[in-house]
Amino acid sequence: MQCGWVVVRVTQNLRQLVRTELARSTRTVRVRREAEMFHSVDGRPASERSVSPHPAENARRVLWSTVYRLPSTEFGQTMEIAVIGGGTMGVGIAHRFAANGALVSVVDVDLEVAGAAVERVEETLRTAAALGKIEPEQAEAAIRNVSAAGSVRDLDPGLDLIVEAVIEDVEVKRSILIAAQLREPKVLASNTSSISIDALAEGLSMPEHFAGMHFFNPVWAMHLVEVIKGTATSQPTLDSIASMVEFLGMEQALINDSPGFATSRLGVLVGIEAIRMVAEGVAEAVDIDRAIKLGYGHPMGPLMLGDLVGLDVRLKIASHLATVYGDRFEPPELLVTMVGDGRLGKKTGFGFYDWTSGSAEPIKEI
Repeated sequence: MQCGWVVVRVTQNLRQLVRTELARSTRTVRVRREAEMFHSVDGRPASERSVSPHPAENARRVLWSTVYRLPSTEFGQTMEIAVIGGGTMGVGIAHRFAANGALVSVVDVDLEVAGAAVERVEETLRTAAALGKIEPEQAEAAIRNVSAAGSVRDLDPGLDLIVEAVIEDVEVKRSILIAAQLREPKVLASNTSSISIDALAEGLSMPEHFAGMHFFNPVWAMHLVEVIKGTATSQPTLDSIASMVEFLGMEQALINDSPGFATSRLGVLVGIEAIRMVAEGVAEAVDIDRAIKLGYGHPMGPLMLGDLVGLDVRLKIASHLATVYGDRFEPPELLVTMVGDGRLGKKTGFGFYDWTSGSAEPIKEI
């Protein structure tokens, strides 16, 4: 009976939201280091330290269903892009572009950190080849096309795209974007999942070249790019982005600028409602997730999704959206408490599930 009550609670017009609110991976909060990246491009020389070995990321249990394409000729002989931020999303974006034939530079706070990110891109490409999702020769060619940069200033001018993929912090993102525009890319984009594109465009001298390109984790397996049109975003910029999305073998959802856009706004709303239901004793987390998964055909329930995304990330986005949309996005006390206690989901071992075994195990009492 409880599962039936849960399904009734989630209205049918939200049926698609968890399909597009995919497990957006979190990274360690690096505000200070991301700020250092901006300072380095604004005057400090990039580190000349050699790249040190970095352990490969643990293989994730995902569907490697990417359709890899040959390089497009629309952008010249070869598309050239840069990804600023070597966290999980930056690595995924670099992988997707490189696998499809683009030349990719990965920028981070210094050359050593950027080099470690490039090593993780190499590991994901070789894993794709080992799983038969890409030919080994294609993987090795893609690996040769990925390089590290310790400063935005080291990037070639006039790239087809520079996409920022750092932490969800307005000031950090804005500072990096202002620095990146000095390299005069044809398109400048942010991978933000919730911050207003118009807010990020403040300080840009050519905001018509700027838009949001919200990828989903794992980027190599997912097929959606949520494209956010700012007030100043030009049609030629949107046309270029549409061509890039096609180049990647993906599809776009074009959204006018609004905090949370479509996917995060819907996904967070269902996620925090599910948390309220746990707090109210409507059902246990596993039953709520089972109801949504089996009742609506979603790949996973909102509570497991929150554990994978990171409950701290859920809290940050919900808090931001509450300032815009009011009480319906107000974070539940249970979420605030869990984050305060360090129960952030899979990355800390406990959230709404016990992840210490490597897979999700139900927890009777939250």
